[in-house]
Amino acid sequence: MTDNTSAPQYDLRGLKLIGWRDMQHALDYLCAGGRIKTGTLVAINAEKMLTIEDNAQVRDLIEAAEFKYADGISVVRSVRKKYPDANISRVAGADLWEALMARAGIDGTPVFLIGGKPEILAQTEQKLRAQWQVNIVGSQDGYFSADQQQALFARIRDSGAKIVTVAMGSPRQEILMRDCRQVCPDALYMGVGGTYDVFTGHVKRAPKVWQNLGLEWLYRLLSQPSRITRQLRLLRYLGWHYSGRL
Repeated sequence: MTDNTSAPQYDLRGLKLIGWRDMQHALDYLCAGGRIKTGTLVAINAEKMLTIEDNAQVRDLIEAAEFKYADGISVVRSVRKKYPDANISRVAGADLWEALMARAGIDGTPVFLIGGKPEILAQTEQKLRAQWQVNIVGSQDGYFSADQQQALFARIRDSGAKIVTVAMGSPRQEILMRDCRQVCPDALYMGVGGTYDVFTGHVKRAPKVWQNLGLEWLYRLLSQPSRITRQLRLLRYLGWHYSGRL
């Protein structure tokens, strides 16, 4: 019988990535023994690999995170190329967040939500409660000042939250999670970027067929041509991949 409570790690340019076989493996790993793990979850795609290379602060933040996983198909393919026996699949951050929320609803795990516009956050809370009966013990939209941060951390600590999800974009969300963990270490933190917007239907994700083909990036580019500069950066990553420098 396969043990889903442990997972191998694979090294890409010095970054240790968890090798999850599928979504069920990810869930069982994070909720082993009926207890949610504590630490920080960070999704890794090709764009983030490039940012890590160019930005020492981001590298430090991400290297310090306990759970780094392959969110992008390019990263999955690089792991498989470097480690031919690796049994690893892409676990999209938005899907993992939804799966964790559904699991939290079943287990009654207390959840705290941070980030997004006030109306999007309110809709996210409403949908989570209606869909999975999630026990949301607190929330804070993304519009707060630096001098309000310590009060927010105290609220999170006092709420008893065991899962804290932060939708503020990178690296703001990673900085916030690092600082919050100093005050409230006994929780699982997850940076989720624009996931609340997708969950509430304000941003459309690529259809499943595009996702399954590993072409979600192309769908986003066709939907938002302004992303072309960001996509051109990825040529550098392809150079690493094909020259074996990962």
